[in-house]
Amino acid sequence: MKVLLATDGSSYADEAARLLSRLPHEKSLDLTVLSVIHVPYVPSVRATKDWMAECVESEKSFAAQTFENVSEMFAGADATLQHIVREGNLGQTILDVAEEVAAELIVVGAKGHSAVDRILLGSTSDYVATHASCSVLVVRPTGLRNDRDRSLHVTLAYDDSASSQAAIEEIAEFRWGAQTKFEVVTVVSFISAFMSEIVIEPNEIKDAASQSVAEASERLANVAPQVRSRLIESDHIGEGIVKHIEAQSGDLIVVGDTGQGALSKALLGSISRYVLRHAPCSVWISRRKSR
Repeated sequence: MKVLLATDGSSYADEAARLLSRLPHEKSLDLTVLSVIHVPYVPSVRATKDWMAECVESEKSFAAQTFENVSEMFAGADATLQHIVREGNLGQTILDVAEEVAAELIVVGAKGHSAVDRILLGSTSDYVATHASCSVLVVRPTGLRNDRDRSLHVTLAYDDSASSQAAIEEIAEFRWGAQTKFEVVTVVSFISAFMSEIVIEPNEIKDAASQSVAEASERLANVAPQVRSRLIESDHIGEGIVKHIEAQSGDLIVVGDTGQGALSKALLGSISRYVLRHAPCSVWISRRKSR
């Protein structure tokens, strides 16, 4: 799997690298570590040119040290690492390099974890998550960094759509193992059903959803032996997912994106966007095309 890890050496980026190193990938990991150096505009005089040159060299030295730190996290793993250092706008450079290396997944750290930060995210992580053509993992700290022995708690939000089917295929490439707490969750909202001209009994909706999420869980049984399915009732699907994650103290939520048209690139799907902005944990937005 080809992965692009964008890092600036901050605690958020370090958290992203550490989570990625804990994901039990089944196939060899082709990891590109990207360091982007932002060069601000300054008047073109000799003194400032010399100062800028020193700053850039200092940033490159720091980037090299950051790459060494990341390399240590993947020591002994089935992974090949390369380091790319670029100058430019952070968000757009991440997207450009992702296209160059044909990344299947971009990993970035979220800026913060407070209620306000969760809504606003960082400008870079929000930009990348919204505009990337591949899957994106936005990492928030959940305590895994301080407790290496704690089991990883992963939730996949499922709705039987093509994007959810593709998300299962992507996640199935990782052998999560019995030590990972893995669940597949579907949220039933009766509001849309009540607005339909076709009358459907609530129990029929719940039964169909329960069967669908159970079948989805079975597809992951080989890579997540302890996977379980869960049915949630909520008037707002995104809110139902977020509240469930909060109650379960989850580490990672996986959601399928609804599409990559001009409008969806600007807004994301309403559910994936809501989860990205409000979830207290890391969010994996899957854009894998179903095979």
